[in-house]
Amino acid sequence: MKILAVDTTASPVSAALVDDGKLSGEFFLNIKTTHSQTLMPLIDTLLKTTGTDIHEIDLFAVNAGPGSFTGVRIGVSTIKGITMPLDKPCASVSTLESMAYCMPYSDGIVCAVMDARCSQVYNALFMLDGGKVDRLTEDRALSINELQKELEHYDGSIYLVGDGAELCFKEYSDILDNVILVPENIRYQHAYGTAVAAEQYQCSSAELQPLYLRLPQAERELKARLQQRKENEK
Repeated sequence: MKILAVDTTASPVSAALVDDGKLSGEFFLNIKTTHSQTLMPLIDTLLKTTGTDIHEIDLFAVNAGPGSFTGVRIGVSTIKGITMPLDKPCASVSTLESMAYCMPYSDGIVCAVMDARCSQVYNALFMLDGGKVDRLTEDRALSINELQKELEHYDGSIYLVGDGAELCFKEYSDILDNVILVPENIRYQHAYGTAVAAEQYQCSSAELQPLYLRLPQAERELKARLQQRKENEK
C-alpha cells in the first residue's frame, strides 16, 4: 500500500511517502513560512522525485489535530481537496500519536506535548515496548503542573517530544530524574509517523474533520462575553 501523509499542525511542515512500510521519501521544513504556501510544493516535489503518480496513492493521511487551529485546517482541507475528486480514502491521525510512531525503537513512555499557550499543553502518553506503541491516555489539554503530577507516578524513561517538550523539560528536569528531552531531529512530528499509524484510522474525505481539543480563542472569548452578558442581565 502506498501512503502519502502530511503534517501541518505546528511550525514544522512535512510530507512523506511510505510504500508497503518502506519510507520512499520525506520532506521536512521548520521555517517561518505559511503552510498554505509550502505544503503543496512539498507534495508535488515528493511525488516527482519518487516517480510517483498521484493516482497510484492508495491512502492519504493527515495529522488532523490537535495543534495550531490554522495549521490543522490547512492540512485537513488539503487532503480533502486532493481525495474528493480522486475518490480515494483518507486517514485521520492524532498529531500526538504520530510522534510516538517516530520512535519505535525506544522502550519507555513517550510523553507527547504541544504548547497550547497559557501554561497548558496538548498531551497524550504512549508506552513503547519492543517496537509496539500502546496508548496510555486520550488526547487532552491540561496544565503543565497537572501533567507533572501525573508523570510522578511513572517509573522508567519518559521521552518528551513535541514543540512543548523543551518547555516541559525545563519545568520537570529538577524534579523528575527520568525525563529525557529527545534530540531535535526526532522531537517534532513528522509525516512519516502519520503514515505508519494511518491504516488503522481510515475514513472517507467527507468524514475527515479537524480534531480540536478546545475552542479557538475567538470562540472562547465570544462564549465568555455571552456568559458575562447573561450574568449581568440577571
